[in-house]
Amino acid sequence: MTDRELIVPPTMQRIVERAGYVPAVKVGATVFCAGQVGRSVELEVITDPEAQFLACWENLRVVLQAAGCTFEDVVDMTTYHVQMSTHMPVFRAVKNRVFPRGTCAWTTIGVSELAHPGLLVEIKCVAVKRDSSAT
Repeated sequence: MTDRELIVPPTMQRIVERAGYVPAVKVGATVFCAGQVGRSVELEVITDPEAQFLACWENLRVVLQAAGCTFEDVVDMTTYHVQMSTHMPVFRAVKNRVFPRGTCAWTTIGVSELAHPGLLVEIKCVAVKRDSSAT
């Protein structure tokens, strides 16, 4: 049997109640994050692309933090993009401001739509919490 911990930050309890999934599951030192999107705590989609991308990264940060991790612990990331060629320059600029460059495997996938109208990106990742006692 594995030590499986459900990760639900207090600000994301609504998504569990509405959609029936948890933002992340931690097994040992590995954290499997569900796809995060750019919406408010009230689950409203943010319409401005740059603001939506910032909110998406912030939501991912909150989930990782609740699991005891940071962006530096991410080892694999997949991003799903609506209208990828249109929005990728802004997404990449936001990513480069908030996420450490060159620290994980990253796959980008263009999709026709996401779970709710107006969503432009979804970020799914796997993080491995580093041993703080390691030198």
